[in-house]
Amino acid sequence: MGTSLAGRHALVCGASQGIGLACAEALAAEGATLTLLSRSTASLEAARERISGGGGGGDHHLLACDMSDWTATGQAVAAHLAGTGPAHILVHNSGGPEGGPLIDATPEDLLAGLAPHVLCGQAIVRAVVPGMRASGYGRIINIVSTSVVTPIKGLGVSNTVRGAINNWMRTLAGELGPDGITVNNILPGFVDTDRLAALMATRAERAGTTIDVVKNAWIDTVPLGRLAEPAEVGAVCAFLASPAASFVNGVNLPVDGGRLASM
Repeated sequence: MGTSLAGRHALVCGASQGIGLACAEALAAEGATLTLLSRSTASLEAARERISGGGGGGDHHLLACDMSDWTATGQAVAAHLAGTGPAHILVHNSGGPEGGPLIDATPEDLLAGLAPHVLCGQAIVRAVVPGMRASGYGRIINIVSTSVVTPIKGLGVSNTVRGAINNWMRTLAGELGPDGITVNNILPGFVDTDRLAALMATRAERAGTTIDVVKNAWIDTVPLGRLAEPAEVGAVCAFLASPAASFVNGVNLPVDGGRLASM
């Protein structure tokens, strides 16, 4: 199918855990060399050891950045790529905003949600696109949420931010398509990560119920009847990053076990 990423360099954000780490593992398994970006150098070192020990191999790089500071992160990425060479693949991924009703959120809460996802995303894209253009290969993959299609109750700020990412992605897909650079969103459903566990705990506390009740209620909305494993999202990311996905551009691709289709 032409899924090999040998000779390609992928910058993976939020790569120390969860979906970001799973995406990094999948890309490495296809032969890509990685730059792993997250806030903690120690966590990144652990992630690199896991990826290399799992057969990914390669001389993977680390870049510790706080994506809430889009100016510093954009500058750090540009400086890093000046030393390593261009990134052919960008996986734009960051932890989601805190849960809660939108009406309870302050303007500052909205800005804090937009910072790592839209503002930092724009800064990183501006740093990587020149190298993609020069090398004739570019894949920008955003890890978003099914709330792009249907808002999720109790995630007011996240729903708002994800909606902004949707039109940001679609606009970039149109602008960068003539350069052979594709831009797509992956919309994970309920994925078995620490982030989902925290959301379950918050929802259970607010509803005065148990985590198991919340978990089972969410699973009941998924036709496949289970949570996703992070690796299942990583596999889709590796496909979109590959030559096999060369004509996939500007799409929101759900990886949700059929949840959206059944709503």
